[in-house]
Amino acid sequence: MLQAIVTDIEGTTSSLSFVKEVLFPYAARELPGFVRAHGQRPEVRQLLDEARQVAGGALDDGQLVTTLLRWIEEDRKIGPLKGLQGLMWEAGYRQGDFQGHVYEDVPRRLREWKERGIRLYVYSSGSVHAQKLLFGHTRFGDLTPLFSGYFDTGMGGKKETASYAAIARELGLPAAEVLFLSDVRAELDAAVAAGLLAVCLVRGEGPEVDPGPHPVARSFDDVHP
Repeated sequence: MLQAIVTDIEGTTSSLSFVKEVLFPYAARELPGFVRAHGQRPEVRQLLDEARQVAGGALDDGQLVTTLLRWIEEDRKIGPLKGLQGLMWEAGYRQGDFQGHVYEDVPRRLREWKERGIRLYVYSSGSVHAQKLLFGHTRFGDLTPLFSGYFDTGMGGKKETASYAAIARELGLPAAEVLFLSDVRAELDAAVAAGLLAVCLVRGEGPEVDPGPHPVARSFDDVHP
C-alpha cells in the first residue's frame, strides 16, 4: 500500500521557465549588491566561505561573485550557491517581486492525497529553504502545510540510487511504499533501482522528456496512487 509521495519541483510541480527565466536571473542581478550589503552576516559569510572552498582558490569577494555568477549560468548544483540563492529569493518573495509557480492541478491533488493519509515530501536540487519559499508563496496560497518534509542534495545527488534508499530510510517506510514523481529519466531510474515506485511527468514544455520505461502522467490528475 502506498504510504508516501516524493515529488521533484522543476518540470513536475512547477514550470521550468519559472526557475530559469525568473529565479535564476533574479539571483544573478541581485548577487553583487547582496554580497556587498550582507556579506558580513554570519550565515552569508559562512556560505561565501564554503563557496570559496569549492572554487579551490584564494578569491576575494569580487572574484568569488564572478565565479558564483558563472555557476548560476551553468546551473551548477553547488550547495553554498543554492544557499545564497535561497536567501536572495526570500527577499524577492517577501517584497512581492514574484510568486512561486505551481501548476493548477498540483495543490488540488496534493490536498486530495493528504486527505487520504498519504504523506507528501519534496526532493529537489534547490535548497530546502528555497523549496519552502516557493511553496509558501504561490497564487494558491501557502502550500507548505501539505508537506511532511523536504529533501535537497544533502541526501545525495538526484541521479544516485543511494539518495532514494536514504530517503526511504528517513521516512521509515519500505521503498516499495514510496512513489517518486519527476520529469528526469535518470532520477526515475535511480529511484526505481532503490525500490521506489516512479511516474514521469511530461508537461509538454521545455526540452522533450524521455520517460524511458516509466509510466507517464501529463499532470498530477493522471497520477493514481
